[in-house]
Parts: sequence; structure tokens; C-alpha cells
Amino acid sequence: MIEQEKYNGTGIVRLRRALHCSYVGLTTAYRNEEAFRQELLVCLILIPVACWLGHTNTERALLVGSLLILLIIEILNSAVEAVVDRIGPERHELSGLAKDLGSAAVFLAIVLIVVVWSLILFT
Repeated sequence: MIEQEKYNGTGIVRLRRALHCSYVGLTTAYRNEEAFRQELLVCLILIPVACWLGHTNTERALLVGSLLILLIIEILNSAVEAVVDRIGPERHELSGLAKDLGSAAVFLAIVLIVVVWSLILFT
């Protein structure tokens, strides 16, 4: 445990390393994942719209939160795909299943956006 603490650091050092890793992950997703870039563009357009259309802070939080969940899930889906691709290029039933499950998670995040936005804006 002490070895791990020396490697990761503590306090501000650990926080700086974590922020750097997050920055690298976000820039990598932006550079390498077309779907992430498309979804980010949609979010950059819809987040100001959400802040304008939401009548309460709760509504704004739900509208914006549903969009951010999509980006989070897209990054996790890309991580799953990267790990599967790292294992090997050959087709395998479990590799396909992992990628399909990641894709299904992204789809459900999009459904969540449609449901949240519809309930808030049309009721």
C-alpha cells in the first residue's frame, strides 16, 4: 500500500496527476473518436439552450446533466472498445458482445436525453 501511495502521490500531487490524466483522456477522445466530437458539438449547442429553456435550476440540471451523461458514456464506450481492440484484432463473440453493450449504453443515454427534454419542454 505504501508503494502505491509513493507512486500516486498524495494531496495536491495526486490531484495534479489525476487532472493531467483526465485532460489526456478528454483530448484523446476528441482527437480519435468521431462520435465523441459529434456529441460534444450537440452538447455545446444544447447546453446554452437548456439554461435558457429550463424554468428552474432543477430543470436546467436535468437538461444539462442528461447531455453530460451522454459524453461520459461515450468515453466509457470508447475505453471498452480500446481494451477489446488491444486484446487482438480477431473476431470473438465476447469482444463483439462488449462492443455491442457499450453501443447499447450510448443508445440508452440518447433515449434518456430525449425523454428528459420531452418531459421538461412539452409538459
